[in-house]
Amino acid sequence: MTILPIALASASSRRRDLLGQIGIEPVAIIPTNIDETPHRQELPTHYALRMAHEKALAAALPDNIKHRAVVLAGDTVVAVGSRILPKAETEDQARACLTLLSGRRHRVHGGIALRFPDGTLRSRMVTSSVIFKRLHRDEIDAYIGTGDWQGKAGGYAIQGSAAAYIRHIDGSYSNIVGFSLYDVSALLATHR
Repeated sequence: MTILPIALASASSRRRDLLGQIGIEPVAIIPTNIDETPHRQELPTHYALRMAHEKALAAALPDNIKHRAVVLAGDTVVAVGSRILPKAETEDQARACLTLLSGRRHRVHGGIALRFPDGTLRSRMVTSSVIFKRLHRDEIDAYIGTGDWQGKAGGYAIQGSAAAYIRHIDGSYSNIVGFSLYDVSALLATHR
């Protein structure tokens, strides 16, 4: 599909696995260390796209691929209305997220940014809608016990056991997992 090698600006195994589904093996994995604090009153879509841009720009490529690789960065934001849910780091955060998501619709916003060797930056915003079933306390407790929530936006991973709680999705499934493979492919195709 793509001629240029891809450097992934993320340590996420989920994103690496997603790329493998479309035949892309990153030539480098370059985690970035940027401030991921949302700005005051920042909308979830703006936040996701800003984070993807900042990660793409912050990734420092090794000299051997600096002038020939495309940097791919993504950011996933789970939101209820304009409220951005955290990447759950504690059981209490995960429990609060799952309680809020229980029985309602939320959106998963995926910002994707590509930095091409010539410095061009291309990006897209992808939004998927997810509806959770109404969760009972014992279901939340059982999910917390799996540890699948750790470090996940909104306190859940759809590709894990949380899939049993998802009533409906509208939009890209891969966007919910890490980034939309369709949109990554389409962005890569714009630079031929």
